[in-house]
Amino acid sequence: MKFLDQVKIYIKAGNGGDGSPSFRREKFIEYGGPDGGDGGNGGSVILRAERNLNTLIDYRYQQHHKAKRGNNGSGQNRTGKSGDDLILKVPLGTQVFEEDNKTLIFDFTEIGEEFVAAAGGKGGLGNTRFKSSTNRAPRKFTKGTSGEEFTIWLQLKTIADVGIIGLPNAGKSSLLAAITNANPKIANYQFTTLNPNLGVASYDDKEVTIADIPGLIEGAHKGTGLGIKFLKHVERCKSLLHMIDITNDDIKKSYNQVKKELKKYSAKLSKKKELIVLNKIDLIDEKKVRDIVNEFKKNTKSEIITMSTLEKKTISKIKAKLISYAS
Repeated sequence: MKFLDQVKIYIKAGNGGDGSPSFRREKFIEYGGPDGGDGGNGGSVILRAERNLNTLIDYRYQQHHKAKRGNNGSGQNRTGKSGDDLILKVPLGTQVFEEDNKTLIFDFTEIGEEFVAAAGGKGGLGNTRFKSSTNRAPRKFTKGTSGEEFTIWLQLKTIADVGIIGLPNAGKSSLLAAITNANPKIANYQFTTLNPNLGVASYDDKEVTIADIPGLIEGAHKGTGLGIKFLKHVERCKSLLHMIDITNDDIKKSYNQVKKELKKYSAKLSKKKELIVLNKIDLIDEKKVRDIVNEFKKNTKSEIITMSTLEKKTISKIKAKLISYAS
């Protein structure tokens, strides 16, 4: 499974270098005085949102991350070199939580955004810093401070304009493949989609990012099926495209089942702007399609579109609708 949306890592910033207690030593200079330089600062651990990442899988195999420490100061008032910062790249949409995995620390919403997760230690002071008119030969110096260290959780929530939701095998992946440049796995069995797929649909010089969310079955809000972890991704979507297989025996029940799971997970999800798509109309006759649509309209205020993924005209219509729903 290439997708990973949650991982626990340990981070340690570099310690500051120690200050130097050096004294000047030169021929014919009896009282050279202090010349100890300061220690360098330790490197920080910085998280940065990158455009071309869509998974946290790299952090499964490397869970400990340490920045470089600062070098110690030395004679001739030379300051130690500061440790290099450690940059950890994460996908857009990553959230940083404390060790309890509940307290949110930071949320990446823009490409290139940075967050100092652990600050490097400060370099110590050399004995030159303590020279005064009454203390010409100070032997005092300070050691560098320790860099911060934490155990944190990274959680990825897909950021998309529109999320495609529905029961397993409703045709969500087929729609995504038809209207975007994505290549999701498509097969005639439940839970073909094992992780959210992203695609970009273009229409009339405008673009909309679409996420195919794995099928939601009864009890999904408790973790049944692919469970609660994929409901998290729906939270980020501006609006929803609810895909329903029109050949189901009871499409009203199918619709309400998914809406129920969204509401139980978060009341906000059930209130998102929604476009309903009744799919696979090529499998039944036109009159029955009209009867089903007219009956279904009595149970919802959301806009309803019928489609077959084989019809190019319908695909263009849906693209146009999604552009308006994403704005």
